[in-house]
Amino acid sequence: MKRSRTAALLLMSTVPLLLTACDSDEQAREGLYTSVDACVAQTNDRSTCEQAFDKAKKDSAETAPRFTSREQCEASYGAEQCAERNEGSHSFFGPLMTGFFLSQMMRGSSPMTGFTSGPAFRDNGGGWQRPATDAGGVYRSTGGTTAMVPVTATPNRAVTVSRSGFGASSGARGAGG
Repeated sequence: MKRSRTAALLLMSTVPLLLTACDSDEQAREGLYTSVDACVAQTNDRSTCEQAFDKAKKDSAETAPRFTSREQCEASYGAEQCAERNEGSHSFFGPLMTGFFLSQMMRGSSPMTGFTSGPAFRDNGGGWQRPATDAGGVYRSTGGTTAMVPVTATPNRAVTVSRSGFGASSGARGAGG
């Protein structure tokens, strides 16, 4: 009898979460921006864009790919796109951050509290990359350097992904030009 009461209380405590998950008005908006001003033009939120840029810049120092020579870095990211960095007693070369991602949860047209951001790098082929993360949001490393994944986002354009209820699939559509 005690076990069934505990199970009933546990199930009852999940009801508000399930009802919140069914709210079809929530969306996730993510954009790839090349500057704070480009972000502000899409989001009308200078404070969030500046915070996202600053966080991405800080993360870039920790998550950018690392190369032993400038030539190796420039082979992947292009001439004049790599900088020498120092970590403790050793130095390495890494690409310059050329953009940043900003993801926000939206309810209707209003941003909800909180956002996530991260650095973006443009490779020598003109494509965009971001550091890979595992399911916990921690950057994944391979052989001493952060694993990079290609992205297909269009720079300086926010993308909205609908969250149309609990268990529904998400769809993406452009939200601006």
